[in-house]
Amino acid sequence: MSEVIKVEVEGRVAIITIQNPPVNALSGQVVQGLMNAFKRVEKDPLVGAVILTGDGEKVFMAGADIKEFPTWLGREDMVQHVELNHQLFKYIERLRKPTIAMLNGLTLGGGCELALSCDIRIAEEHTKIGLPEINLGIFPGGGGTQRLPKLVGISKAKELMFFGESINATEALSISLVNKVTKTGEGLCVAKGWATKLSEKSLNSIISIKEAMEYRYEHSFDEGIVKETELFCKAFQHQDAYEGINAFIEKRKPVFNK
Repeated sequence: MSEVIKVEVEGRVAIITIQNPPVNALSGQVVQGLMNAFKRVEKDPLVGAVILTGDGEKVFMAGADIKEFPTWLGREDMVQHVELNHQLFKYIERLRKPTIAMLNGLTLGGGCELALSCDIRIAEEHTKIGLPEINLGIFPGGGGTQRLPKLVGISKAKELMFFGESINATEALSISLVNKVTKTGEGLCVAKGWATKLSEKSLNSIISIKEAMEYRYEHSFDEGIVKETELFCKAFQHQDAYEGINAFIEKRKPVFNK
């Protein structure tokens, strides 16, 4: 595993930690390390949910490594370089296991876009979130213009990207950019609790929910309903449905296939 990425497994929860001081920048090495880490935990049958966080107490990820930016100017192969980030974010977004980004501080630029690729975001109260790229004369190029409006709406997304100013965790919660705010130092504990609960749910159902929602983003409402119906009917043929329904009737906790 890349030295800038640490992977730990506790029970059925994998914790992926970015270790690239001082600000956990999204360097090329971090991108490759994260891709390797997510591929590893997706293949691990003992892992039921994944937490992504940054090392330390002040930064989740403060964006891309700006020191690399001068080498991007005028590069004819820049498309291939940028697409590596897109491949990572898309892989995380479509991971066949639930993902939680635990934001433990500054979450800016590419760090915000990385967090957007996860299913759920938990932020500690000192966290600042923003997309400041416009202040460099550029704009979010890691999926921010596509994923952020899905969560906060087009108008608010434009405000955040046009002004390039950061918002605090409380405001991020109020606009549904994050799902929960915790006290500083308590985020990982809460994330582990949520991840543990998710790891006990039907993975087949979670996969179906993610697939149906992702399909809707790329198709019309009517086409989305057709896809939902298809997946819903398939779910009734899966052993998790038999277990879940019988457990309810028998008044016991279901034990889903792992």
